[in-house]
Amino acid sequence: MAGSFETEVNFELPKGYIDKNGTVHKKGVMRLANAADEIVPLNDPRVKMNPGYLSILLLERVVLSLGTLKKVDAHVIESLFTADMAYLQDLYQKINAVEPPAVNVLCPKCGHEFKYEMPFFGEA
Repeated sequence: MAGSFETEVNFELPKGYIDKNGTVHKKGVMRLANAADEIVPLNDPRVKMNPGYLSILLLERVVLSLGTLKKVDAHVIESLFTADMAYLQDLYQKINAVEPPAVNVLCPKCGHEFKYEMPFFGEA
């Protein structure tokens, strides 16, 4: 479908979450974040006490599934190996990145066409 884009991304953790039964959960789905995902956790007392907790709550909101777990909550995210936490944080940044608009430009002298990234407002 023209103009559509994916709102969910499949992933596989490098190490995997190990549940209380010893089952390793590696494959999951993350969705694109919305404004509430980034605003609501800011009012959580755990974030007010420790700003580093923000990434736990953000990931709890956007990780839709992980293996056969019924729910991916803050406890699951807290229990991830650091390699898996870093992987999810990186994936979050990649899929939610704002990219500057790019336009095709044609050089009037040589006729070479190239892509030019338009700066955001306020950028030089």
